Amino acid sequence: HQPARSLLPRLAMDESYDVCVCGTGLKECILSGLLSVAGMKVLHLDRNGYYGGESASLSLSQLYEKFRPGSAPSETLGASRDWNVDLVPKFMMANGLLVKVLVHTEVTRYLEFKAVDGSYVLQKGKVHKVPANDMEALRSGLMGLFEKRRMRNYLLYVMDYNEKDPKTWKGMDLTRMPMSELYKYWGLAEDTIDFLGHAVALHSSDNYLAQPALATVKKTKLYYESVVRFEETNSPYIYPLYGLGELPQAFARLSAVYGGTYMLNQPGMTVAYDASGKACGVTSEGSTAACKFVVGDPSYFAPEKTRVSHKVVRAICFMNHPIPNTGDSHSVQIIMPQRQTGRKSDMYVFCCSYAHNVASKGKFIAFVCATVETDDPVAELRPALALLGPVEEQFFDISEVREPVNDPSADGCFITKGYDATTHFESTVVDCLELYKKITGKELDLTEKELTQQ
Repeated sequence: HQPARSLLPRLAMDESYDVCVCGTGLKECILSGLLSVAGMKVLHLDRNGYYGGESASLSLSQLYEKFRPGSAPSETLGASRDWNVDLVPKFMMANGLLVKVLVHTEVTRYLEFKAVDGSYVLQKGKVHKVPANDMEALRSGLMGLFEKRRMRNYLLYVMDYNEKDPKTWKGMDLTRMPMSELYKYWGLAEDTIDFLGHAVALHSSDNYLAQPALATVKKTKLYYESVVRFEETNSPYIYPLYGLGELPQAFARLSAVYGGTYMLNQPGMTVAYDASGKACGVTSEGSTAACKFVVGDPSYFAPEKTRVSHKVVRAICFMNHPIPNTGDSHSVQIIMPQRQTGRKSDMYVFCCSYAHNVASKGKFIAFVCATVETDDPVAELRPALALLGPVEEQFFDISEVREPVNDPSADGCFITKGYDATTHFESTVVDCLELYKKITGKELDLTEKELTQQ
């Protein structure tokens, strides 16, 4: 029994807007919320009947529908509605950009977060916790006693570093000095550099070593500021209860509060262009909503407006136990630096469980993500899958990551990039803030609210 289609969609389509946003992925929802707050009239549409697009969280039955149409989940997995499985699993840095955007827009009132238990790194085939404080650093098996002292001195320098105060620079110009030189100055060993660069500064490959040190110093600072942002946390990450699918919906609510209009279930929607080839609206079911420009994910635009930059392979694994060697943690990230696995880029393991209301009682979900480097993507994940222990059920997904090659000033199309393999949100939000600046001509000021909140 289909409910009668309301008149609202048709009335909404007859109006004109500042912007039409296509797709309800996290990036599109962040932009729709920010543009609504900036005073724009927004119409937000999606071809699917659910929020989240590529970055949705699916129930058990939706997940099977996507990966194994026609087959039913095993009864041992419990009720379908107890599951919220992220298609693009990512944790949030507690002091990172996404949290700053959430605080700035007050979207935090629609969400509930829980700290992630731990951040881990692979070194010489073993999983180690990334030290979250001095005590953990002293106990860590990642390095010997003298190396711990050297690392501590380096981290004290980083935490004390202030771009505006030359006294904290120790005579070094980090805008010019390559990161490899800064590590050398502090006498750090290769293995220490490996975990600091990949599991703390969160670089996804070693290319950063040749680049100016300032960016890595800032990233390292962000990591440790995130660890101490909330009391009694052992990692810099937080994650919403009920999974990441909550985020797009929270930004959708924000947009609605500021007068934005939402329309899901528009399977035939297309972007409309004027005679000069500039986007001028969105057409659905024979009606066109006029607008000044269109924002959307690559799937809503002609293929020539984007290109495939790379592919990402993800495994989704259901387990009835935590990942071994992670202190029985309910939520963890394990980063596998490229040098440890002989790859060109890092591999990521992400685990969450019923403690975050994303699985039925006693169940854990582990995700393994990597940038595809060979013709056999699933085989590339083997070293990471080997860390998980027995798996009840697994699904594999290979997706293209597309990026825009168009000129938005000419065609009025502001296109978001696909989602990379990283298991944290920093690169995702940078993309949103860059697009926000292109659209509005100004940077989003994230400082004001932070100060008033503290």
